[in-house]
Amino acid sequence: MEEARKVVSDVVKNTTLDHSSYFSKHLSCELYLKRENEQRTGSFKMRGATNKMHSLSAEEKQRGVIASSAGNHAQGVALSASLAGVKCVIVMPENAPIVKVKATKDYGAEVIFHGSYYDEASEKATQLAKEKGYVRIHAFEDPYIIAGQGTIALEILEAMSDLDSIVVPIGGGGLIAGIATVIKAKKPKCRVIGVQAENVNNMAVAFHEKAIPKTLRVSPTIADGISVKTPSKYMYENYISKLVDDVVTVSEDDIAEAIVTLLERTKAVVEGSGAASIAAMLKHKLNLGKNSCAVLSGGNIDLNLIEKIIDRGLSRHGRIVQISVIVGDVPGALSRLTDCIANLRGNVLEVSHDRIGKDVALMETRIDFTIETSSFEHVEKIRAAVAALGVKMI
Repeated sequence: MEEARKVVSDVVKNTTLDHSSYFSKHLSCELYLKRENEQRTGSFKMRGATNKMHSLSAEEKQRGVIASSAGNHAQGVALSASLAGVKCVIVMPENAPIVKVKATKDYGAEVIFHGSYYDEASEKATQLAKEKGYVRIHAFEDPYIIAGQGTIALEILEAMSDLDSIVVPIGGGGLIAGIATVIKAKKPKCRVIGVQAENVNNMAVAFHEKAIPKTLRVSPTIADGISVKTPSKYMYENYISKLVDDVVTVSEDDIAEAIVTLLERTKAVVEGSGAASIAAMLKHKLNLGKNSCAVLSGGNIDLNLIEKIIDRGLSRHGRIVQISVIVGDVPGALSRLTDCIANLRGNVLEVSHDRIGKDVALMETRIDFTIETSSFEHVEKIRAAVAALGVKMI
């Protein structure tokens, strides 16, 4: 890890370790954010990729490299290969976020699409490496990759030696393996807690059941950066089972809420996998101690998705609500409702009418409102005031 630090220090950023008064108050500890969303290429992956590229021989660089990734490892390998003048091919899942695909191409890599998940893209990359002679750069099952990711922990401990806990997202496990190796060597009593999305939680299952599960759970997740279907036996046996204290899971709504809270309270633009650490802290009563750190692993969020995420996150905070009513289809009905909402300082964002629905009688209309509100208490006041008008609430 120390050698990797020397290698990557001229290329990667020593990212901000930022104290958050907002999260400290809500979590009853001193909470620090390690902002790897500010790293070159937008995620921590640049660290491991740079260290791995430096380890290659002249002959290996001549052959070119290949990697598989949903996006962040792809960008790290693509940029580090470009800086080293090495040909780079990346195999990405067919549903990889557009923003990550475009960035990978912009860094000079050739992109090949294959499969729906990381695992399928990984198999294709292995096949092409054998056929074409490329050097395979695995996203996590590689000591140079793990050592590069571990430089994050070296930076954190240099800035704060009295760390009691650290919360880290888990996909394949390279990030938490590197961090945990450093933490347990230098600060063995510090708790290392991993986080997975509930929709792809198989490493969490392996951790708690002490064996790789035979039945794998996989569903779409906004945390695409940690969507690894099949847990690595190598990573589990050598790192996660030995060095990690706990692994928890978070729902899609938990992640969306964390993304919105980070954006609003800390001005950090963080992708789903990067927000998983904060989502876990907000959802679970973790033993964080006095001083804790959340690793914000990446910030490459798809702009086509961010509006949906913000709306979902705001609804979890009582900041956006949908109210539906059935009223007589007469002049002035809509005006009465909007005046009522406006008098309570609700901001109507959308209105739609339905005159033919199965619950709507002749001479009635259903009106659906999307309203911007300030809190759950504000929502209840608006609901009560609208109901007091004598309309039928749905």
